[in-house]
Amino acid sequence: MTKYLFEANYVGEGIKGLMREGGTKRRDALTDALKSVGGSLECFYYAFGDTDVLGVFEVPDDASAAALSLMINSTGNVKVHLKPLMSVEDIDEAAKKTPSYRAPGQ
Repeated sequence: MTKYLFEANYVGEGIKGLMREGGTKRRDALTDALKSVGGSLECFYYAFGDTDVLGVFEVPDDASAAALSLMINSTGNVKVHLKPLMSVEDIDEAAKKTPSYRAPGQ
């Protein structure tokens, strides 16, 4: 399973829907969407400032995360951004690899 940090902002009718339904129902809607692709919600928080809502979820693969992002963003009511999360062990493995690379101009 892959974990993702999500950050989202409600837009237009999405703001009105949040005010009408409340935060719990929006969290439940995300939980249901995640279940539909075999995922689960780890945490969900509302904030104010540049980001309305953020949290962490797990899904089986990148395609499932992309499908969710496309579906949610296609509504026009919420704009969501996903960031894949890596464990410290993932970084340890990455540090052991030695890819070949030539910098521009060298």
